[in-house]
Amino acid sequence: MFTSLSLKARASLACAYSGIAWGLFWIPLRGMDSAGVTDAWATVLFYGMPLLLFSPWIFVNWRRIARCGWSLHFIGIATGVSLAFYSNALLYTEVIRGLVLYYTTPVWSLLLARIVLGENITAARILAILFGLAGMLVMFGIDVGFPWPRNIGDWMALIGAMGWAVAAVLLRKDDGSRSMEICSVYFFYGVIAAIVLAISPMAGDIEVPDWSVIVDVLPWTIPVAIIVIPGAYAAFWGAPHLNPGVVGLLFMTELSVGGITAAIWANEPLGARELTGIALITTAGLIEFIYAPLRRALWRDS
Repeated sequence: MFTSLSLKARASLACAYSGIAWGLFWIPLRGMDSAGVTDAWATVLFYGMPLLLFSPWIFVNWRRIARCGWSLHFIGIATGVSLAFYSNALLYTEVIRGLVLYYTTPVWSLLLARIVLGENITAARILAILFGLAGMLVMFGIDVGFPWPRNIGDWMALIGAMGWAVAAVLLRKDDGSRSMEICSVYFFYGVIAAIVLAISPMAGDIEVPDWSVIVDVLPWTIPVAIIVIPGAYAAFWGAPHLNPGVVGLLFMTELSVGGITAAIWANEPLGARELTGIALITTAGLIEFIYAPLRRALWRDS
């Protein structure tokens, strides 16, 4: 059934699935943190374990990776740095704040795609972004003013959002790399970026975890393997086939899943305001696909 869908529809479903998977990944990340691999070092381990799983494939296919050239490495750097900042953001701010600030990415992606790729900013995409921004403002609480970043975690999420916009444009431009190659360099550069963040002044005075502590958190690599790696593969397969801004909107499924799971397992707020914001953001992710059919239906009825 999946293969009978159009390429755009399959790519859209893949990106939406990736967002769902990433909406759950804060759970093993914080699990590692609470088990003793603290703060930024949890992110290092989070990227290091998938890289370790990928290492046999990298060893066998290093010639394929080399043939992809520097464009593959640029994609790896952009995706790895972006998501390393984002992963750390979830440790230094509330989950919902990190999610919402990161998901300003459709705005940056749409603008960058217009400037670099010349892709149209359609009425549907503008409307979708407005819905998404409205949802963010509702979730933040517009009554207390515009939600400017207020801590290091918030800023890291925003930097990650801008970094992903660059990555999405590079993915759209690239025509020589495959999803497995992109996943391998993504985790490789993600590990490097995570280590740099862990030893940087912004991480504060945190200790490198002992080997015994790392062994204790190895069970958390199981959800990483079954949730995050397929989610990453789906993202890197689907993103090159879609407008970067649309990719960002589809990834917003993470907001809904992250907000709900954070309320259940992290005791973070999820009341009427948060649910309204989630509904608006979910609608934003659907507008690209319902706008044209709805407009045609209304035009026929008028």
